[in-house]
Amino acid sequence: MNMEKIQQQIKEFSKQRDWDKHHNPKNLVMALSVEASELLEIFQWLESNQTLNLSEEKLTHVKEEVADIAIYLIRVCMAYNIDLENAIFEKMKKNELKYPLVDKEGNKINYKKN
Repeated sequence: MNMEKIQQQIKEFSKQRDWDKHHNPKNLVMALSVEASELLEIFQWLESNQTLNLSEEKLTHVKEEVADIAIYLIRVCMAYNIDLENAIFEKMKKNELKYPLVDKEGNKINYKKN
């Protein structure tokens, strides 16, 4: 994923429409929440097995909502100069400490990545 290219396209799109005046962090986070809810709505009344076999129409809708979510998330990162890739790696390190691997007896497993 070319984050610089994506950010540039988002910037240009917003600038052309004079949306930057509306894209403050509060509004971006609110819009992000709305888009996440729109994704949720697709799955709202489906059984678990149905979620694994979406129609092409529903899958297209999922892709569109995921893209909307990503766009707003990237805009939030741009507003605070957050490097999304580094933020993800840092959070995963914290998650590894918070949720250590355990065996069936509940003993921590020392896991080392190569």
